Amino acid sequence: MGMSVTISAAGAQDAEQILKLQYLCYQSEAELYGDYSIEPLTQTLDGLRAELSTGYALVARLGDEVVASVRGSVDASGTGRIDKLIVHPRMQGHGLGGRLLDAIEAHCAAEFAAKRFRLFTGHRSESNLRLCRRHGYATVATDAVSARLSLITLEKDAGAQEFAASA
Repeated sequence: MGMSVTISAAGAQDAEQILKLQYLCYQSEAELYGDYSIEPLTQTLDGLRAELSTGYALVARLGDEVVASVRGSVDASGTGRIDKLIVHPRMQGHGLGGRLLDAIEAHCAAEFAAKRFRLFTGHRSESNLRLCRRHGYATVATDAVSARLSLITLEKDAGAQEFAASA
């Protein structure tokens, strides 16, 4: 391929590429649950820009193309919420999602004093659940959203993966 993937902070200029990637990546989730009205598929560009201005986001680039992204924020209790970890389908299975997860955790711990991390995924999203568990997350709650969807809440302490801080 000749190029390597670089991870950096996302900026307002990345919003359009992130939104297009988000739309592509969440198609499989929508199909899995039979629901194409999920928020990642209905979010507007203005909504994403507002979200990027209030939280922190990373992008992974292959050249000029955004091929992966993740968002994070830390609340007053020190809980870092990890959102919308997405990797282009052609780039999946190469560890990029794990690299982004480690990087957003490290940033939230170092810059915002996150004490723990929390994320959510659907009960049928086996690859997401595997990734989270490989990175030290454990299920703390399951909430039925509808007859088709239960959201799994996973958490871990910020110190659960010491090597993540060096990413």
